[in-house]
Amino acid sequence: MERLGLYMKFTKMHGCGNDYVYVDCTKEMIEHVPETARKVSDRHFGIGSDGLILIRPSDKADFMMDMYNYDGSRAQMCGNGIRCVAKYVYDHNLTDKDHITIETLSGIKELQLQTKEGKVTSVTVNMGNPITKPSLVPVISDQEIVIKQPIIVGDATYEVTCISMGNPHAVVFVDDTTTIPIEQIGPLFEHHPMFPERINTEFVHVVDRSTIDMRVWERGSGETLACGTGACASAVACILNDYTDHEVTVHLLGGDLSIRYDKISNTVYMTGPATTVFHGEIDI
Repeated sequence: MERLGLYMKFTKMHGCGNDYVYVDCTKEMIEHVPETARKVSDRHFGIGSDGLILIRPSDKADFMMDMYNYDGSRAQMCGNGIRCVAKYVYDHNLTDKDHITIETLSGIKELQLQTKEGKVTSVTVNMGNPITKPSLVPVISDQEIVIKQPIIVGDATYEVTCISMGNPHAVVFVDDTTTIPIEQIGPLFEHHPMFPERINTEFVHVVDRSTIDMRVWERGSGETLACGTGACASAVACILNDYTDHEVTVHLLGGDLSIRYDKISNTVYMTGPATTVFHGEIDI
């Protein structure tokens, strides 16, 4: 990859193993962002991450989250990433509030910070309303809501329940998440013509009325250890199919998230950890 000739200070953070490189753009400018995202995300020649998140000033909220996937494509929203943004701005004294707002490409999100000894330990995010109208997910379908709609992927037929939580998701219910050939079928779902803007695919096993297992193939990043919007979409899909109650613990490869759906306000709340790994500087 061509060297861009810049020195960039960064912080590596993760939420349940969904890791990103974070740059404080309240203090410095970053150019060639897609190229930078691809370089820093490379796990052999870069820092190693699922993508790049820039923390920017906002004239609409306390801060803005500007997010890029592993492949350099821009993303609307990341549930694990936004919790880490909240931790960064609080831990680095960019705010002293424990209730903040963050602007994203999918709207302004409200976050409640749980702290201990001056550091954020976990964050509850108001993830907003789940979107089920096919044209807004988006997914090509003549159904009012896409619930367990058959789809042919490769040489097999699956059933998808499609929901947007700022990002488009297709939830597939399976008997066992550990045996899914995700590296083979994940890209086929992602680029299926049914999904005009590509898709994040969650493979979900329902353990009981309050617990599910989940693996995820994220568009632009591949399999990740966790996906916050995907966990929310999976919980909503479970509720729509009457598989679970309205509070669900989602077991991901990288940890657990707690998802609560408020039926009265039609709002999804996500609670989970945010962790700082290390700080550094890279020549890009």
